[in-house]
Amino acid sequence: MKIAQLEKIVVAALEDIKGKDIEVINTRKLTPLFERIVIASGDSSRHVRSLARNVADKARAAGVEILSAEGEEAGEWVLVDLGDVVAHIMQPAIRGYYNLEELWGGKGPERVRRAAAAEERP
Repeated sequence: MKIAQLEKIVVAALEDIKGKDIEVINTRKLTPLFERIVIASGDSSRHVRSLARNVADKARAAGVEILSAEGEEAGEWVLVDLGDVVAHIMQPAIRGYYNLEELWGGKGPERVRRAAAAEERP
């Protein structure tokens, strides 16, 4: 499956159940481990877990293998590893504290784009 397709599946799964502040970071030039990071916020631990479960369910339905899902017990920060795309779903306080957008994106041209812009790319 192409990266753009997988990214679209993840973003759509997050949007389906009201994930907030969805952002995509292109990490192709930063690490050989994965191509994209998708970051989203959920209002509560229950919402964060539901968002992560929906991402995993939609990915499985599309034939994508879930390599790992971590953090579901606490529900503050759940990571869903889909290989080329890694989804980080967090509560707002945790997201603000760790600031992954700045860590992975910096301020360069590949920094961060809103999820809506992801649909416009080929």
